[in-house]
Amino acid sequence: MANSYEAVGTLHAVMDTQQVKDTFKKRDFVLEMADGNYPQHIKFQVTQDRCALLDTMKVGQQVKVLFNLRGRPFQNREGQTVYYTNLEAWRIEGASAAAPASTDYSQISPAQSGAKDDFDDVPF
Repeated sequence: MANSYEAVGTLHAVMDTQQVKDTFKKRDFVLEMADGNYPQHIKFQVTQDRCALLDTMKVGQQVKVLFNLRGRPFQNREGQTVYYTNLEAWRIEGASAAAPASTDYSQISPAQSGAKDDFDDVPF
């Protein structure tokens, strides 16, 4: 799929399934993703039969979400065009334990004193 993306994070919240119309239902969930000091809480949506994908997932679980980026215009009552963006998930699975962990650079020790400095030839 050309518009397919992937996100990995912690399942932060799972909302109830909403029956929007007789033929359409949706379910929202929130993924917490590490982003430096400030984690991001990203809302995704599943629709129709995919609402059941969240039934086996637990809040706090590491998950991988494959999703499509969707957008559409809507003209409101005042005649203004408003744009909506949805992150429409089509697959949710437990994140692999073998997924690479982020490196904590604060634990890397500085170079030993007396070590040759390789930055002597930097032009600035």
